Amino acid sequence: MSDPSSASRPVASLRLRALWLGSAAVMGLSGCTVPFVTDTTRTDPAVFAQETAPNFYVPPYADPPSNQPPPMPGAIPQRRQLIPTKFHQTYGLPVSNPVNRLVYDVVRDDGHTLPAIPVSRIDPRFLRQEVSYATGEAPGTIVVDTRQHFLYLVQGDGKAIRYGVGLGKAGFAWSGRGVIQRKAKWPRWTPPDDMVSRQPELRQFAAAEGGAIPGLNNPLGARALYIFQNGRDTLYRVHGTPDWQSVGKATSSGCVRMLNQDVIDLFDRVPSGTPIVVL
Repeated sequence: MSDPSSASRPVASLRLRALWLGSAAVMGLSGCTVPFVTDTTRTDPAVFAQETAPNFYVPPYADPPSNQPPPMPGAIPQRRQLIPTKFHQTYGLPVSNPVNRLVYDVVRDDGHTLPAIPVSRIDPRFLRQEVSYATGEAPGTIVVDTRQHFLYLVQGDGKAIRYGVGLGKAGFAWSGRGVIQRKAKWPRWTPPDDMVSRQPELRQFAAAEGGAIPGLNNPLGARALYIFQNGRDTLYRVHGTPDWQSVGKATSSGCVRMLNQDVIDLFDRVPSGTPIVVL
């Protein structure tokens, strides 16, 4: 008879072998660490701030604008005596009444489109406004204050509509009493002979050449009011200008310059024969 214990020995041997292999496998894996830990960096305030911070667009540096208007095709040469400041050219002037943005907005007039005036870059004193004005002149009279660079249209009850103006350089200004004998929309400009002699480049616009055609580049702008004295043309005008930066300064050859939007407003308010006083 066979020994029963001898039959159970192979089974026990197999069990021991399986146990040994299992232990070896566990020991082999004991050197490895499986990262089953939850990622908590999303709750870190520093990480959150970094990942949600806005990205701002920083434009490349550009030189501040100059005091000279950009060249335009067909523009008429002009000479100005402006004294720009670094602060003004970089930052401009404080923003004025928002109503002024409507008053000086784009204007479409007789087939021409006048660009908007950048009112934030103009001294608010020189923008159109109603003011108190004590004067002995009759309502409807135009009064030009050459010292302050203002043009007043006298109203009743001690009021006036005030406009900023550009005036003539030293030696070119005119003063006295006269009348607005003639009015013109989009006038043709012909420089006087003495101006042509000083600036030969203007000869192409002389009267003999037909003058400068009406348009946005014309020095007389959108309107012109012709000043006569004792029945004779003084050759001085109240007119618009494409050079808005000249308003408030002494840069012209004697005429009274106004912003185009302002000279249109004045043109519509005064008839021919209106008295004018230039102080």
